[in-house]
Amino acid sequence: MALIDSHTHLEGFHRAGETAAILARAREAGVETLITIGTEPQDWETYREIERAEGGYVRHTLGLHPCSVDEHWQEAAVRLRALLDERLRPVAVGETGLDRFHLPKHDSARAEQLLEWQRDSFRTHLEIAARHDLPVVVHSRGATSECVEMIDAAGFDWSRVVFHCWVDDASALEAINRRGGRGSFTGIATYKSATIVREAARQQGLERVMVETDAPYLTPEPHRGKRNEPAFVAHTAAALAREFGVSTESFAEIATRNTREFFRLG
Repeated sequence: MALIDSHTHLEGFHRAGETAAILARAREAGVETLITIGTEPQDWETYREIERAEGGYVRHTLGLHPCSVDEHWQEAAVRLRALLDERLRPVAVGETGLDRFHLPKHDSARAEQLLEWQRDSFRTHLEIAARHDLPVVVHSRGATSECVEMIDAAGFDWSRVVFHCWVDDASALEAINRRGGRGSFTGIATYKSATIVREAARQQGLERVMVETDAPYLTPEPHRGKRNEPAFVAHTAAALAREFGVSTESFAEIATRNTREFFRLG
């Protein structure tokens, strides 16, 4: 069985000197490739170094997470454009998008300013991705319909859009699927309470399914409560295989093929 962790964050493991151990456990668990996701300029060069060192086992994306967007976001966008003109290309732009959940709760003026910067940053990421013929990894928290409207307005190719860590209902994902986009699924799909997430996965179908850890967050059962890592993507795959009534091996083959095609991994 071979899987791809389509969305993970290696920066914390790298700082702790644990990258080699984390990747060894991932290989042992059957993870054939993992994609480490850029969130801010501080992790971009780290991920490029890891990709160089790992000979393609680790691939990277470049993007500014909406929670990293502030008054300096345009400086980050300049750096992003420069890196995309270099030879070591990322496999996607992102993660980018909108996050209302983490906006200041008691400062409405600051919250609105941050949200406006998030919108500007998202538009810029979509423009950069289109220019460089790259897919976009979307982070949406409490803002799925607005993200959809912005992607529509940008005229971006929906077949190159993935909403990572899908947590909304099936109807919201159906609207994205109808446009040609997709959602990917984390360890949340293994939680007993996550009925709507599993319903959304079934609605989307096997033809677009992708799995991810979002490590070190959102640890799947049976390791919930521990720090997540790429090796644990196998548990999410097994849970979703049961939902679709197929073997874990068949599910892994389909999800891996989908992920390779989406990111054009070859």
